[in-house]
Amino acid sequence: MRTTLLAMMLAVPAASLAQAPVSNLSQSADSLEQRLATIERMMQARQGAQLDMLQQLSALQQDVSELRGITEEHEYRLEQLLQRQRELYQEIDRRFSQLRDQPAPSSPSAMGPVVSSGDAAADSGSGGDEYSANLSENDAYDRAIALVLEDKRYDAAIPAFEQFIEQFPDSSYLPNAHYWLGQLQFAEQAYAKARRHFRTVVEEYTDSNKRADSLLKLGVIAAEQDKNADAKAFFQQVIEEYPDTTEANLAQQRLND
Repeated sequence: MRTTLLAMMLAVPAASLAQAPVSNLSQSADSLEQRLATIERMMQARQGAQLDMLQQLSALQQDVSELRGITEEHEYRLEQLLQRQRELYQEIDRRFSQLRDQPAPSSPSAMGPVVSSGDAAADSGSGGDEYSANLSENDAYDRAIALVLEDKRYDAAIPAFEQFIEQFPDSSYLPNAHYWLGQLQFAEQAYAKARRHFRTVVEEYTDSNKRADSLLKLGVIAAEQDKNADAKAFFQQVIEEYPDTTEANLAQQRLND
């Protein structure tokens, strides 16, 4: 009997000791699972925050790229406007210089030809002091030039120069007429038409004082159309054939860009 009771008394603590580790392991497993769930939620939250930051960064980069494109476009347009303004000022200065160098007219009837002579010589491209003997030719050319330099009616100047070329195919003013048509159509981004007129000046009127700028404009048009090899060739031709000129400096700047 005593043996039985002793066995029972010893069995109770043994059973308690056997059950304790199972309970602790269960609690540890639950605690570990909770920690893992907490860590997983933290990782998901962090990944979500990183994704949001990446999206915001991508949007900012896109905005910066668009702003850079807009800035470059504005810089290019400003450069074109400044270049056009310089050309107009140079043209006006040449016209007045020629007028100032002309002898004073001896009679009122000579006033008209003297004015035409100055205007024509400034734009003739041949460097001569003679204006055309055809008064209607002088008038037609002067009207077309006035539409550009005085009235700023560039849309009307295009048909005026086209009509002049058609009406006076042998005129000494033809290189200038082609040059101004190229300039006007270049400003309208009608590059194919502009290129045709600039090429006419370059290839058919090698003594024209508009040839250097016509070569430069051919390079600019090629660059605008992503024909970089052609553009480089035109710019180098300007530098080689017209060194120490404004056109050569502009061509070098283009090559350096």
